[in-house]
Amino acid sequence: MKNKYGFILIKPQLGENIGASARSLKNFGFNSLLITNPKYGWPNEKAKATSVGAFDILNKTKVFNDTISAIENFDIIFSFSARKRDINKKHINIKNFLNIIKKTKQKKIGLMFGPEASGLSNLDLSYSNYVVQIPSSPKFKSMNLSHSVSLVSYEIFKLNNFKSTKQLVFNKGIGQKGKLSKVINLLKINLEKKNFFIPAEKRSSMIKNINNLFYRMEPNDKELRILSSLIGSLSKNKKKHN
Repeated sequence: MKNKYGFILIKPQLGENIGASARSLKNFGFNSLLITNPKYGWPNEKAKATSVGAFDILNKTKVFNDTISAIENFDIIFSFSARKRDINKKHINIKNFLNIIKKTKQKKIGLMFGPEASGLSNLDLSYSNYVVQIPSSPKFKSMNLSHSVSLVSYEIFKLNNFKSTKQLVFNKGIGQKGKLSKVINLLKINLEKKNFFIPAEKRSSMIKNINNLFYRMEPNDKELRILSSLIGSLSKNKKKHN
């Protein structure tokens, strides 16, 4: 079975770009579009206008309130950025990205793109396995959201010998990212109980560091169970010995 792909737009600001992205997905044989917190709400008439007939994709678009909810059905997350970011993630180029997905089989792969004005935040990037840099002129690196989606979807389409990918189904349980999120949430709850996040003003950066450490992992179910058991043991009270 081949990989299945979902394109995730984080806080898109313009309906026109959502519609143009849907059009690109349909051009290159994809069907799964997810968005979080679109600025002008959903559904959006401007998105419909620029989709030029890709209404089936728009009608099936899934909308989420936050990034963590949007990624839970996936096994691997690739984030796309025009510039290298100062975070503890493996930065790769498009060629490396294509080589990785070529070797990866039977996975649900999430492809995450940031809002038009600012790109993905460091917190959003912390949920990724890899950060992919899209090459562009050093004199002008900013790339339109829908153009980035078009470029990436075309490259995967070409890698698949110009064949459409199979439909990504979301109602068959969560992916590895969702399972890992539950384990990480358990860790954060236990750390909270032990007053780990001190001082309070550093809590946000500490959370991002934990995310960067764990979300780049690709554990199987057995490894997740072991990790969950180890973290769960933190909440158990130690017995006193006389």
